[in-house]
Amino acid sequence: RHIRAVADQYADAGYLAIAPAVFDRVERDVDVPYTDIPRGFGYMQQMSNDLVMLDLRAAVERVATAGKVGVVGYCWGGTMAYLAAARLPIAAAVSYYGGGTAQHLAEKPRCPLMFHYGEKDTHIPLSQVEAVKAANPSGIFHLYEAEHGFNCTDRSSYEPASAKLALERSLDFFRLHVG
Repeated sequence: RHIRAVADQYADAGYLAIAPAVFDRVERDVDVPYTDIPRGFGYMQQMSNDLVMLDLRAAVERVATAGKVGVVGYCWGGTMAYLAAARLPIAAAVSYYGGGTAQHLAEKPRCPLMFHYGEKDTHIPLSQVEAVKAANPSGIFHLYEAEHGFNCTDRSSYEPASAKLALERSLDFFRLHVG
C-alpha cells in the first residue's frame, strides 16, 4: 500500500505513475506490510534482478507512449532503479536508500540519476554511499539526517522533513529530465 501511495504523489504532480507488482511472480496481489519485513525478504530472495528488469521493461514500454519515462525506487527498489538506469531506455532514475546498489557498480547508468541516503542508516554504511558516489561521478547525491526508510510513513524511521525535501528534489529532477 505504501508504494501505491508514493506513486499517487507522483501522479498528483502530473505524472503517469504506476507501481509494478513485481512480487506477483511469487504470489499474486501480495501486500507485505512493513511489520513483516522477513516475509518481504523472502519474496525478494525468490526473485532475480533479471526477472524484475523484465517486469520494469514491460512497465516502461507500457507508459513510454505518454512520453519520457523516469523510474524511482525505495530500498530494494532503489537498487532496481539503479539497474533500470543501466539497462532500460529511461530518461532518469531516482534511488532512495538502495542498499544493494554497491554490489552493481560495474553496471553503468545511461541516464541521469539521483540518490537519496540517510546519514543514520544502519543498513547502508556511509562507506557504501561513498563507493556508489565514486562510481557515479555525474550522479546527484543527497544525504539526510535520517535513518533507512525515512520516506516510508509506515515505518518508525519515517522523517517527514527529509521525506518532503527528497520528494521536492526528486520532482524537480524529473521535471528537468522527464518533463
